[in-house]
Amino acid sequence: MGLLNPMVAIALAFSLLGFLLYKRVSLGITLTATALFLGLLAIDWQNIPAIVYMTIDPTTVEGILTLAVVLATFGIMWLSILYKETGQIAKLSEGIGGLVKNPKIVLSMLPAVIGFLPVSGGALMSAPIVDAEAEKLKMPPERKAYVNLWFRHTIFPVYPLSQVLIIAAALTGVPLFSIVLLQIPTVLVMVAVGFLVGFRKTPTPEAEEEQTQTDKMSKFKDFVSAFSPILATIVVAVLLNLINPEFSKLGLDVLTATFAGLIVLTAVSRLNSKTLVKPLRGWGIYDVTLAAYSAFLLRNVMKAAGIAEIFKPLVSSGSGANITMLLTVIPMALGFLMGSPSGAIAIASSVLAGVLTFTPKTSALLYISAYLGYVIAPTHLCFTFTAEYFKSPLGKVYRYVVPSFIITFAAALTVYFLPIPL
Repeated sequence: MGLLNPMVAIALAFSLLGFLLYKRVSLGITLTATALFLGLLAIDWQNIPAIVYMTIDPTTVEGILTLAVVLATFGIMWLSILYKETGQIAKLSEGIGGLVKNPKIVLSMLPAVIGFLPVSGGALMSAPIVDAEAEKLKMPPERKAYVNLWFRHTIFPVYPLSQVLIIAAALTGVPLFSIVLLQIPTVLVMVAVGFLVGFRKTPTPEAEEEQTQTDKMSKFKDFVSAFSPILATIVVAVLLNLINPEFSKLGLDVLTATFAGLIVLTAVSRLNSKTLVKPLRGWGIYDVTLAAYSAFLLRNVMKAAGIAEIFKPLVSSGSGANITMLLTVIPMALGFLMGSPSGAIAIASSVLAGVLTFTPKTSALLYISAYLGYVIAPTHLCFTFTAEYFKSPLGKVYRYVVPSFIITFAAALTVYFLPIPL
């Protein structure tokens, strides 16, 4: 029997969530504390240990899925940190810069390539490269900041190694690649809008001196070598999903693929054991892993507390408008306020799980709503770091970000309402 009314319990739990985020407590600890606090308020406290274990119970399908996602998250963070430690991400960026001579294309590609590293505030890594290329186009600081921020975030909605995408697929019970396919049109619009807004009325400078064939081949080889671990990971995930769709339902495709990528990176970079284990000494990798687990824990606590009952009247009326509002407003507001797409999706999917049955379309709309809310949030580290690096007020950057957000979200809604057989 619950101790408090679900509405009161969720309000208090969200207050704790907001307080911890305001105090900049790490996301893993914040989500775990919120889940446990909600459990103490809304369910019999004696049931909490059972829910904590049930979340990763290896004898159940849900437990295996959670374990696979948590371990895959751990592996992806390990891979990401090693990419930076070995200098492979720098080689990847240099390879693109050497192969493509149009500064506009380079500027739109480099932040997205750095986006392969899903780390907080990662836009700061691409900022110096963007700054150097943008100088060739004589772009003002606010436009440099916009290009760096916007293009860094174009890759994640279709990047199968994004922890946020993996968690969204797992929490909604929808195959990851079904969500990816639905979001391709939105991402294409996102890229087109970024190009039009970011480079509007910006003349393209004259092409630089042609490289020799030897230089081109050398840079191409460097690019292929640096990209091979990411490519191997994606290919293995896709092949496993095609060979046995059950792998995807259990999250084993991405888990296996992630460690395949680690093996390839180890071989390409000729890593020694000291460098290989170096990322395991920092708290960051464990915090992100804890955040993945706590997302599932929060869902199970909300389910046990009957939080979904609060929203049932909105859906039971049968109004498609109400369902669309729930799928957009809740995750978008959470993404904007929390500055975390994974936290927003964890909470929004947990709230809505008992209200509607997720499909590829509803999952994709929930994801992109949370994601876009996060992209434009002032609490978003990439946003604040980028504006600070380019010494541009947030207000000036928002003049470019807001119209881009509106057009991209409109594209996502259009995809949602189109009669696509998925």
